[in-house]
Amino acid sequence: MSLLEKIFGDLNKREVKKVEKIAAKVETFDEAMQALTDEELKAKTQEFRDRLAAGETLDDILPEAFAVCREGAWRSIGLKHFHVQIIGGIVLHQGRIAEMKTGEGKTLVATLPVYLNALEGKGVHVVTVNDYLAKRDSEWMGKVYSFLGLTVGCVIHGISEEERRDAYMADITYGTNNEFGFDYLRDNMVTYEEELMQRELHYAIVDEVDSILVDEARTPLIISGQGTKSTDLYRKADKFVKELTKDQDFEVEEKDQQVSLTDEGVSKAEAFFGLDNFGDPQNMEINHNVLQALKANNLMERDVDYIVKDGEIVIVDEFTGRLMFGRRYSNGLHQAIEAKEHLRVRSESKTLATITLQNLFRMYDKLAGMTGTAKTEEDEFRDIYNMDVVVIPTNKPVIREDKPDAVYQKERGKFHAIADRVAEVHQTGQPVLVGTISIEKSELISDLLRKKGIQHNVLNAKQHEKEAEIVAEAGRKGMVTIATNMAGRGTDIILGGNPEFEAKREMRKKGYSEEAINFATGFARSEDQELLDAREAYQEYYEEFKKERDVEHDEVVELGGLCIIGTERHESRRIDNQLRGRAGRQGDPGQTQFFISLEDELMRLFGGERMQNMVARMGLEEDEAIEAKMLSRSIESAQKKVEGRNFGIRKYVLQYDNVMNKQREIIYNERRKVLMGEDLREYITNMTHDLIDSVIDPITMESKYPEEWDFEAMNKGLRRIVRSFRGKDEYSTDELVRMDADSLKEDVYQQFEAMYQAKEAEIGLEPMREVERMILLRVVDNLWMDQIDAMDQLKDGIGLRGIGQQDPVAAYAQEGFDMFEQMIAEIKAETVSNCYSVTLQTETDRHTVIQIGGEKKEENVDRGILAAMQGGSGAAEEDAEIPEREFKQETVRRDRPKVGRNDPCPCGSGKKYKNCCMQKDLERERGM
Repeated sequence: MSLLEKIFGDLNKREVKKVEKIAAKVETFDEAMQALTDEELKAKTQEFRDRLAAGETLDDILPEAFAVCREGAWRSIGLKHFHVQIIGGIVLHQGRIAEMKTGEGKTLVATLPVYLNALEGKGVHVVTVNDYLAKRDSEWMGKVYSFLGLTVGCVIHGISEEERRDAYMADITYGTNNEFGFDYLRDNMVTYEEELMQRELHYAIVDEVDSILVDEARTPLIISGQGTKSTDLYRKADKFVKELTKDQDFEVEEKDQQVSLTDEGVSKAEAFFGLDNFGDPQNMEINHNVLQALKANNLMERDVDYIVKDGEIVIVDEFTGRLMFGRRYSNGLHQAIEAKEHLRVRSESKTLATITLQNLFRMYDKLAGMTGTAKTEEDEFRDIYNMDVVVIPTNKPVIREDKPDAVYQKERGKFHAIADRVAEVHQTGQPVLVGTISIEKSELISDLLRKKGIQHNVLNAKQHEKEAEIVAEAGRKGMVTIATNMAGRGTDIILGGNPEFEAKREMRKKGYSEEAINFATGFARSEDQELLDAREAYQEYYEEFKKERDVEHDEVVELGGLCIIGTERHESRRIDNQLRGRAGRQGDPGQTQFFISLEDELMRLFGGERMQNMVARMGLEEDEAIEAKMLSRSIESAQKKVEGRNFGIRKYVLQYDNVMNKQREIIYNERRKVLMGEDLREYITNMTHDLIDSVIDPITMESKYPEEWDFEAMNKGLRRIVRSFRGKDEYSTDELVRMDADSLKEDVYQQFEAMYQAKEAEIGLEPMREVERMILLRVVDNLWMDQIDAMDQLKDGIGLRGIGQQDPVAAYAQEGFDMFEQMIAEIKAETVSNCYSVTLQTETDRHTVIQIGGEKKEENVDRGILAAMQGGSGAAEEDAEIPEREFKQETVRRDRPKVGRNDPCPCGSGKKYKNCCMQKDLERERGM
């Protein structure tokens, strides 16, 4: 008992007491709701919406709305919420976690807050652990919502794009965490507003919340695209630049680490690659490849900047001289160097988008969850998701007997003891469920039982439909079931068997269609005689099987209910509690016991020498067990250690992802503005001004006298922004006398504005607005993908900072911020450069087809084709595989001068690099 509980009493009971007052108010509306006709009950939905529009809050209408949903459930599916289920519903509405024991009806509980929150019209997501449960719950509970006039959708793998969009537009959407996550990422990759799927992330209820938000929290969702299969472009660019002459075809600014083509060089590039206009945005990738090849051949020196080792380019750290294995130059420079050195040019798969489940679900305006076991992880839920856990009382008292653990010295002896225990219980007819932590252990137990001649089911999670059926039948008399601890979550084990499953099975045998069976088990109305006959047949089968099952239920209760045997303690007490919770449903009896050996992984790694020595001194035989409270406490202590360690890891991962998440939010928000048709003209002008300032400021700061300013360097810098800019190399004395930094900038602004207006006149105002959107989306997407890769590489190597007494997370945040700032500067440079370079031939469709040396490449990622899959690398990953065409995403990256942003500027000004030449160094030649 904690100190707080000693002072204030049981905190959970206090919370439940507060909620019970609201629940009592809900029940006062019961008689009034029963008196309403079906039509009057449905009309309440619109009445509630009108009241919300008039200024009432959800809390104001909660008691009456819950009462309407309760009556609607009774009339549509024949179920009515108990008092404790109403309490659970209120807790969920408050954005908290409701811990409810197995069999307490969590699926039905969710209908109350889902109905209430759906009245706002912003959409409610109900998140389940697999497609089967999402489909089952949407069809089953969907009858309640449909009866009350709300729409229901279900998002599962394999549905069409149209069905998916309709499901998200519904009032209530059921689906899995992966489907919601991947759709969120894909929505932030689309090129037109009408391609968006999801609405705002408003309210979500996560079923089995501990499984999704704790067990899967470290698994990021990743959409990856095929890297460029052909690496010929790097070789072509390398071959081309090696034919160029320095100072004639290209110029090198070693001080600024810049390289650029001259007009002659541009003409040669157009001839070599068969292009009409090297600076056109449609030639963005080839343009960039040429510049990277120029850098690789003229700025990157072998055995100084890098070495060649075992056929690989290894970067040399310029400060320490150490080899930086595993690191690669970004922006395609690494591939350009590989081409230069005639090595294999590595083509890598590209991460297009990624997010962790932790950050995905924290984006919802309100989040709630329900599960049978969450209290042990309450600190994590509170710390990461800002949700506390309320344990909801059971409808009937729990009378299950939880026996102390039986501890064995050797694993072999333990498994033989389990087989003997199963045989002993099986003889009485009492059903047995054996919980294991792996398929391997399931098979081992299965072999031992087979040798004893005991018939049994082994449950694996490959077929969800079959899984639910086996679990539902696990309470039959004499049944022995072996299952992994997590298998069958979401399906109750009913003592004596489940008549509904048997009735459905009988109907399938008789040849009824799934449509007819689904209709038969529901309460919807129909004029179709065939469907009505199916319902009648189902009712007959159900009543027939229910009589049998009720008799068997009483027999199994007499035998002691379900006997659960755990073959091993799990790392988390929560998973053990889930297994225990399979027995003792709705006031039924039951027994649970865990069999443990000191050779189990948990005991070996975390049990400690003290426990090992204590058991060794007792001199136990192989198959002899010991039951002692001290051992149980030691085992629980070992589990707490592991839980603490795992929480630490998840929290650490989240700290890293939080850095990435801030960047992701900024990029996605800006991207969404473009999609929504925002006018970018002013945005482009501001970016142009920023770039002009970055060129002019360092020059005007060198001296307060205009006649000492380096106008030639200024013009060269401005031509890097827009190649067609000419400017003046010399100014008259009168002009210089009147000039200051602001007037010079204003003059240049006007020159650029005139050039842009001319470009608008050439292209047309409306086409130009669309071109701006197309260019900005493409530039942002390309550079954001590079940023994801760069941040990933940074994270891989940042852990070593801890050796140097530096906080790796703080270093990651700081360097990640610097990289993000650089990316924003690059977005400005590339966007402005391309906007000034468009021609009448530029393709304005955002699904741009790029012409490269006669080969067409389509850049659009077709969202309807991306298929969800679980990646083996510990990440849920989607591969962008596009049939009948190739998705080729060229790596478009940039290198940067090797100077720290706070180091003295190499130009000798005495200022920090970030306050001097850094901005200028970030600007890129875009075919100028």
